[in-house]
Amino acid sequence: MMIKSKYIRASLFCLSIFFIAYGAYRGEADSVLSKAIRICLECIGIG
Repeated sequence: MMIKSKYIRASLFCLSIFFIAYGAYRGEADSVLSKAIRICLECIGIG
């Protein structure tokens, strides 16, 4: 049972790394960062 759990954990880790890299390749990080900055400025009341 422990061996199966290790393989599942490792495969999910590799899959998450793949999706992070794919999102960075598509430029999603810039989009998320700009939205986060806009939300923070609205909450503070500057924007």
